[in-house]
Amino acid sequence: MRALLVINPKATSTNQRTRDVLIRALGAAVDLSVEETAYRGHAAVLAGTAHAKGFDAVAVLGGDGTINETVNGMLDGQPDEDASRRPRLIVIPGGSANVFARALGLPNDPVEATGAVLEALRDGRSRTIGLGQAIWHDEAAGQDPGPTAPPEHRMSRYFTFCAGLGYDAEVVRAVEGLRSAGYRARPTLYVNTAVRHFFVTDRRHPALRLVRPRLPETPGIFLAIVSNVSPWTYAGSRPITPTPWAGFETGLDVLGLRKLGLPSFLSFVRQIVGEHSGLPRGRNLVQVHDEQEFTLAATRPVAFQLDGDYLGEREWVEFRSIPDALQVLV
Repeated sequence: MRALLVINPKATSTNQRTRDVLIRALGAAVDLSVEETAYRGHAAVLAGTAHAKGFDAVAVLGGDGTINETVNGMLDGQPDEDASRRPRLIVIPGGSANVFARALGLPNDPVEATGAVLEALRDGRSRTIGLGQAIWHDEAAGQDPGPTAPPEHRMSRYFTFCAGLGYDAEVVRAVEGLRSAGYRARPTLYVNTAVRHFFVTDRRHPALRLVRPRLPETPGIFLAIVSNVSPWTYAGSRPITPTPWAGFETGLDVLGLRKLGLPSFLSFVRQIVGEHSGLPRGRNLVQVHDEQEFTLAATRPVAFQLDGDYLGEREWVEFRSIPDALQVLV
């Protein structure tokens, strides 16, 4: 098997010594070529050429952002191609949260995860998973920012585990600003930022509405979480599960909050921390399971994040479920 290993040299939980050990271990099992990313979006460029260069697999050592770039590069220009005709994906977690890797059942430690990947290689073990896709307007085109914009003025990106608009994306935006100022991406950074930002976000004027085909619109939403799998994220070792029924084999799940008062929000948080099989309960929750296509529209630009990556302010984002999109060695 020929494999391309894409490495983010700035990955949070690895160092050069660890990377060398992982490269030697993988190189003993496959014909391995190694590339390091040099800029944002570089992983997508590298992964986008893997199929044409004859690679059977693309391995990625990095956090959720690097994995998302790699996946988008693998699917770029061929979203409808059968997953069996694409290189298979190998994931080695190297970030702070590693949500996608952990959702696949991989250990959070990169060395242990490499051991699990080597077992999968030896046994020929893989699974086919679905992805989510987000589509929005290209503001540089200067046209109608709504869903009637022509296809050439739209942008899209696949996501592996989650997307969101509103308060959670505002927290992601704030954390990215702190990380660029030198703060490390620890769980406490996200938690402390979320607590501080709760008291400055707009909790009076909900901007979002959920639009689904052949169904009445659902207005008055402050934040919307879109999930391709559960957990949504982690706080250290503790999973956060607002959409516990979400999975790689189903469509997309949505959870929306129609009230951001402190008592109702704390009740919601208590219900989603830890492992849960039942849905959160509350009259101010909007919950959708196994949906194939829907749109989140807003009365004003709101923060938008995808797989933990802040992507600006948007007035509408269309979401689609892409079943059986990718084969993962796991």
